Amino acid sequence: MFGFNEEQIAWFGLTVGVGAFMLYMVFIVAQLAWESKAGKFGTFVIFLGLAFGMLGFVAKLILEWFMTR
Repeated sequence: MFGFNEEQIAWFGLTVGVGAFMLYMVFIVAQLAWESKAGKFGTFVIFLGLAFGMLGFVAKLILEWFMTR
């Protein structure tokens, strides 16, 4: 499709697509903290609880980058 093979499309979807989805999730968590008037500590707890899973995806990308160099 458009000169790309399956591996290139999968890489693009995984890195760019999931990365964009993660940024959207950060926006949703920030909106939740804003609407609930959580304060600074409450916002920290909300981000810690709801956005902590995204850290694993970022760590995976960093590890892949270091291992392929």
